[in-house]
Amino acid sequence: MERELNKAVLAHINIPEDSAHIFAEKAHQFEEIMMMYQCAIQEVTTKLEVLSREMSVRNNRNPIETIKYRIKKPQSIAEKLVRNGCEVTVESISQNLNDVAGVRVICSFIDDIYTIAKMLTSQDDIHLVQVKDYIKKPKKNGYRSYHMIIEIPVFFSDRKKHMRVEVQIRTMAMDFWASLEHQVRYKKDIPDSAEMSEHLKKCADVIAETDAEMQNIAHKINLV
Repeated sequence: MERELNKAVLAHINIPEDSAHIFAEKAHQFEEIMMMYQCAIQEVTTKLEVLSREMSVRNNRNPIETIKYRIKKPQSIAEKLVRNGCEVTVESISQNLNDVAGVRVICSFIDDIYTIAKMLTSQDDIHLVQVKDYIKKPKKNGYRSYHMIIEIPVFFSDRKKHMRVEVQIRTMAMDFWASLEHQVRYKKDIPDSAEMSEHLKKCADVIAETDAEMQNIAHKINLV
């Protein structure tokens, strides 16, 4: 993925054609910072896996169904920097973007979302930068999820660097809806797109009601 820099990030940086050494240096810097973000993801997923194992033993139930992760693609990084009016440089990536590294946690119930978020951010090496609760305040299109930007120290051979990672926590139903909505949003030539958006909004509301009912049932049988 890092090699895609030649076509993405560096396409926005003004480098003379005959300055191959500068190009190579920038490419190496980009590859290094992507490696750092990947390591930050490993740190966060390890913490989540430890919590998952602990709770499965202590509570005889694992609230975490799945842990997914991703690194933002070079093209998306460059486009977002341009869109935000920022310089497209390697230094600008860590200074201006919080979501280059992303971890998504899929839970069974709504209560699990807040439990996992509290447990993760209570750890003394985690710094909570920002929270956006789209469960209590959904987006207009019906999107629901709990978003956090956290900062975590990563130890390399010559230094310790605090890296930012976006953590999204949602139920299985929320994740299913978000996946479908994402595909619809980026699919071209959809007839009656406004009507489709309205259908998706109604589905999101039904899913929210279902999540709430499932939560009530779980409480009644002392599952959570």
